[in-house]
Amino acid sequence: MLEVFIDAATAGTPKVSAVGVFIRGEGHQVRWSEYVGEMDNHMAEFTALVKGLQLAKDLSSGMVSIKSDSQVTVDAFDRGFTKNPNFKPLLEEALSLAKEFDFCFIKWIPDSQNKAADDLARKELRAHK
Repeated sequence: MLEVFIDAATAGTPKVSAVGVFIRGEGHQVRWSEYVGEMDNHMAEFTALVKGLQLAKDLSSGMVSIKSDSQVTVDAFDRGFTKNPNFKPLLEEALSLAKEFDFCFIKWIPDSQNKAADDLARKELRAHK
């Protein structure tokens, strides 16, 4: 099983964001981050979800456990639905990617358990300030 930890960091006016993904399991340990530019934190969290699934797809088609400290992202993925039209394309992409795994689920975790992905996102954001 792969564990995919995702997070976003957002700061400034206008708000700019970076995302971080940490993957472990099945002999893999991947640290990835990217500056994603102007967007709010929720949009960046959905962006991290998509990227995490894309990276996981390159490593395994088996079981994937996504971990996020964003309740909005977790709830939308669990329900397969969001009312927010801005999030909808990213959610649809994430749900489509999730179908490529034998089993894929998401779980909310507290910030304290998401340190690796958070550190990656924050470090990337600081590099672009």
